[in-house]
Amino acid sequence: MKTIYLDNAATSFPKPSGVGARMKEYVDAVGASVNRASYGAAQEAEGVTLSLRRRLCRLFSFDDPSRVILTPGCTFGLNLAIRGFLQPGDHCLVSSMEHNAVMRPLAALAAQGVAFDRVPCDPDTGRLDPASIAPLLRPNTTMLVLAHASNVSGVVQDAATVGRVCREHGIAFVLDAAQSAGAVPIDFGAVGASAMAVPGHKGLMGPSGIGALLLRADFARQLRPIVAGGTGSASDSEEQPSWLPDRFEPGTPNVPGIYGLEAALSWLENIGVEKISAHERRLTGRFLGGLAAVPGVRLVGPAGTDNRVGVISVDFPALDNAEAADRLEREFGVLTRCGLHCAPAAHRTLGTFPRGTVRFSLGYFSTEADVDAALAAIGAISGA
Repeated sequence: MKTIYLDNAATSFPKPSGVGARMKEYVDAVGASVNRASYGAAQEAEGVTLSLRRRLCRLFSFDDPSRVILTPGCTFGLNLAIRGFLQPGDHCLVSSMEHNAVMRPLAALAAQGVAFDRVPCDPDTGRLDPASIAPLLRPNTTMLVLAHASNVSGVVQDAATVGRVCREHGIAFVLDAAQSAGAVPIDFGAVGASAMAVPGHKGLMGPSGIGALLLRADFARQLRPIVAGGTGSASDSEEQPSWLPDRFEPGTPNVPGIYGLEAALSWLENIGVEKISAHERRLTGRFLGGLAAVPGVRLVGPAGTDNRVGVISVDFPALDNAEAADRLEREFGVLTRCGLHCAPAAHRTLGTFPRGTVRFSLGYFSTEADVDAALAAIGAISGA
């Protein structure tokens, strides 16, 4: 039985040709760390690291590689932006569609005197109305955090308008681009973000265990490190370096991951995000159109392809959704993710808590045949 991988919102698969080989090349033939020595292999690793920062700058129309902070992943980047900025007495706004990568740090900070409120989103789509932000602002509001694209409903928020509202009120704007980076074009300056966190292993098509946090200069100056340690620089001092990126990159980095992500971004540059976005939008339209003809299932999220990514949540009212996901794999080879997707707030907004949904998520290597096979499997288990 052929396996049909539709779990790209968790991690993209397969990876582009050359990503794994580039990581193996580092492990087998380079091996050196970065920022620790001046011999040839170390300089090569440093060159690849700089190339990665520059590729991320080009991808997101960003202006300074030193403010591209390489992280162990998007969750770490969000923690750095949230925990490194908010202080007791501050108030933060989030959408009601946020992932636990945002909500768990805020819940922990709430015990330390940081307050937060949720900006309500549409219960049918998960879309946020930027006009709903201003009434929730307080004199001590210092930050707004927003999931650019939902990992549950697929909706893409109007980040540029949200960014404009934040600028007008003088508050920091942190964008969680976990589901949008690599899937839709993003211009960092145009969305007005103070910081943007991205994972390497989803739409950027790289390996897991690496990501990036892009920092606007003024926000970077206000941000405190949440982890300290050796950087290979200023080794005579027991204080964390003040300059970037060293200030926020303690410890030995994931150099195999750097090589893999740099190779993935080289591939991404050649393909183009616009082409990837168009491909996924076309497949999403095919999936949504076919799903509308299947009785006994319910789409959770936008019914159209505008302002959404290829993340499609389905509820099987006549079945336990975990049973539905199990049958999809066992009987048809369709790989999905079932449950609350680390986003209970989003499911509460959409009315699917605690039941959850079965999530089908498309990627660049998904095909029309994959979509048609998944639709046939959905029809078979729903009793249609």
